[in-house]
Amino acid sequence: MNSEKLKLLVLREMPYGKYQGRLLADLPGDYLNWFARKGFPDGELGKLLALMHEIDHNGLSALLDPLRSKPRVPLRESPSKAQIRFS
Repeated sequence: MNSEKLKLLVLREMPYGKYQGRLLADLPGDYLNWFARKGFPDGELGKLLALMHEIDHNGLSALLDPLRSKPRVPLRESPSKAQIRFS
């Protein structure tokens, strides 16, 4: 596996669609699975999405963390105790 391609996953943003602007490494698994079913786009973007799908599918996303210049952005933030209200 080419380490430069791994670095691109934490640098490149999704150029279009529902997750436009999100790093390829931060795309949700369901979205990557959709591409795997429907077909990845042509060119470098498709190859990177396919690579990210393999990494995500095998539970290896944390391996990209050392390559990040910024901490990973969670897809959903869990509410803090201060935000939880009990009725």
